[in-house]
Amino acid sequence: MPWKNGGGSTEEITRDAGTGLDGFGWRLSIADIGESGGFSTFAGYERVITVLQGDGMSLTVDGQVTRPLLPLDPFAFSGESKVSCMLLGGPIRDFNLIYAPQRYGARLQWLSGEQRFFSSAGTVLVFSISDALDVVVDSNASQLGRHDCLQLEGNTGLLEISSNGACCVIELTTR
Repeated sequence: MPWKNGGGSTEEITRDAGTGLDGFGWRLSIADIGESGGFSTFAGYERVITVLQGDGMSLTVDGQVTRPLLPLDPFAFSGESKVSCMLLGGPIRDFNLIYAPQRYGARLQWLSGEQRFFSSAGTVLVFSISDALDVVVDSNASQLGRHDCLQLEGNTGLLEISSNGACCVIELTTR
């Protein structure tokens, strides 16, 4: 889908609702950034961005320059902010969570190696950056490839989740 500012395009991975660039409570996407420039604004949303591939970037958020954002180093900012990026060494690919904080609480973490955790979040997303990632949820096994996303919806209890590779886990709770 095209960027709101017309400067490129994004591959949407998943979302909770809505169509186009409106009406969603949360969405995950991957964007290819080929040159330094401005970001689209998303009033009423929070954003968490992570470089997946490339040397990285630094952002200027409302006039303040961030630390260099290197691969798998997430950074959160308001969707209402005026944001531009400076690429550190060429094109990058990034991963984005955009969510409406008045509707959802969000937790995002990058994991590697063998991990086991528990979650009571209503929605749990496991996004793989491994070529082959085994995920077990309450004894039910799934295998994900690179950039696949396992979406667990409507959870009402405590889930036991384990994985054996590099992935991003996002937990979303309804407010």
